[in-house]
Amino acid sequence: MRRSVVSRSENYMSLKPQKTSIEGVLAVDTDQVSDSRGSFARLFCQNELLPILGNRQILQINRSRTARTGAIRGIHYQLPPHAEMKLIRCLKGRVLDIAVDLRADSPTFLKWHAEELSAINCRMLVVPEGCGHGFQVLEPDSELLYLHTSFYRPDCEGGVRFDDPLLAINWPIEPCDLSTRDQNHPLLRQNFEGIQL
Repeated sequence: MRRSVVSRSENYMSLKPQKTSIEGVLAVDTDQVSDSRGSFARLFCQNELLPILGNRQILQINRSRTARTGAIRGIHYQLPPHAEMKLIRCLKGRVLDIAVDLRADSPTFLKWHAEELSAINCRMLVVPEGCGHGFQVLEPDSELLYLHTSFYRPDCEGGVRFDDPLLAINWPIEPCDLSTRDQNHPLLRQNFEGIQL
């Protein structure tokens, strides 16, 4: 059987980064092709994401499933020399994904940006080094896929409380189902100087 070939121009991009209010935090729109069978989407392409990744490499890929609506995971980050960029997608369900700027000397220090990620909108959030990441589940049994540019190092991990008054994150649903670790992250202080990269 002869296969039909669909030609695409060399300028074709299926992954389209959009700037946000925080430098380096990007929302990436993803083209999807749909027909009567379902849909197809390219979730990662080293060539298309080269302007974002630079000389970084994806070293780990993780998946999380969170059962309960309102549950929060985060806010997590890794410190140098194992600071990491994260690329996050929702494979099932719907979440509010949050990036928090913790970088010293950043013009948006302690500001946060939120994006709704879902299996339907196929959007990806890019969270650079020095930014914290967390999310709240908006639909039950939501699943996230994380691409990491550094290996997990427990000795370099850090966290910020989801309800830290210096951040004042506007979670849309009453928070629930936090891990003991996430509940016990320290509050930031007025003299917190940020992460030096």
